[in-house]
Amino acid sequence: MRAVVQRALSASVTINGGETRSIGRGLAVFLGVVKGDTEREADVLAGKLSGLRVFSDEADKMNLSLSDAGGQVLLIPNFTLGTDCKKGRRPSFDLAAPPDRARELFLYFADRLGELGVPVVTGEFGADMRVPVDNDGPVTIILDTEKLGGTT
Repeated sequence: MRAVVQRALSASVTINGGETRSIGRGLAVFLGVVKGDTEREADVLAGKLSGLRVFSDEADKMNLSLSDAGGQVLLIPNFTLGTDCKKGRRPSFDLAAPPDRARELFLYFADRLGELGVPVVTGEFGADMRVPVDNDGPVTIILDTEKLGGTT
């Protein structure tokens, strides 16, 4: 499971040119489910994400987590995070999980964040989504459960 995380003052997603879903202060998270991912990877990533201290405290130090800062998550499914660019110049998406399994784990991940007290707004699988992010400074993080070692 892979996530690209952007700290945001606000973020929104427009789905198929119509419906817009949005958050205020929080994190815009692009989530990719890769082959072999299970609920365990979703649990590890949700725990890591909910506890990331990337928001500034009163001393302007990044000491606050999402919950501490009263933030939300805009969660966007993104199969392109299952890309392998090791060979040639054309990306291979063979690492991405099949759509049904990816959707299942995406929804599980969103529910898990909710259980951890994080308000979540989601994008929609298979939709054309546009995501403008009003970022809150230069904080972008890439999380990969393969590199997290299975612990939070």
